[in-house]
Amino acid sequence: MRIISANLNGIRSAANKGFFTWLANQNADVVALQELKAQSDNLSDAMRAPAGLQGWFHYAEKKGYSGVGLYCRKEPDQIIEGLGIADIDAEGRYIEARFGNLSIISVYLPSGSSSAERQQAKFSFMARFWPHLAMLAASGRDVLLLGDWNIAHRELDLKNWKGNQKNSGFLPEEREWIGKVFTDLGFADVWRTLYPDAPGYTWWSNRGQAYAKDVGWRIDYHIATSTLAAAAQTAHVFKTEKFSDHAPLIVDYDYPF
Repeated sequence: MRIISANLNGIRSAANKGFFTWLANQNADVVALQELKAQSDNLSDAMRAPAGLQGWFHYAEKKGYSGVGLYCRKEPDQIIEGLGIADIDAEGRYIEARFGNLSIISVYLPSGSSSAERQQAKFSFMARFWPHLAMLAASGRDVLLLGDWNIAHRELDLKNWKGNQKNSGFLPEEREWIGKVFTDLGFADVWRTLYPDAPGYTWWSNRGQAYAKDVGWRIDYHIATSTLAAAAQTAHVFKTEKFSDHAPLIVDYDYPF
């Protein structure tokens, strides 16, 4: 089972940069998208159902903002859009596909980097998302949470960690919170499970040649319950082509789909 997570920073922009040509050769079973920055009427047929996949989307109400999606090779038994929390769901941040006992989720946590107000919105999201994460962990389902969490967990997860300790995405409160997703709820960070010492950056600032110099952050994740995490075989970050300020994170699982 091949699963890809990709923050597109605009699905139309990524399409223009060759994302769908690349995707056609990936043989993915599920692709989780974040930052669609589009509404339903902005998507072409090729964007809705590329390369033998079928798309399901949770759009933000605000045009050109946020939004998540899932491309699936198989028809899901059920699609769940949103968390049932009005202000969060208005920003299009959660979509879940269920296949039997398997849940695959695309989630996009807020960024707090633009203002103190948005940082507080991020903290509010984290607090209200926690009970849902706990429910998923206790459900007995095999759960795979994919997406941009906008938090680097450990010093290894960003190049310039010393200079970012007071910046959104690497604040102590954020790091503690995502750490508890692993320690208290029992989810596994799939990349770290496979590669304990590899940075695995997935996002680079547009400033100062960060991409060329690989001055990055690892803020895109596959976060899984134990059975799925144990089934992960290989993972890689695709950087050969650039579709966005994020790079796709690809994991192959020895798990029936």
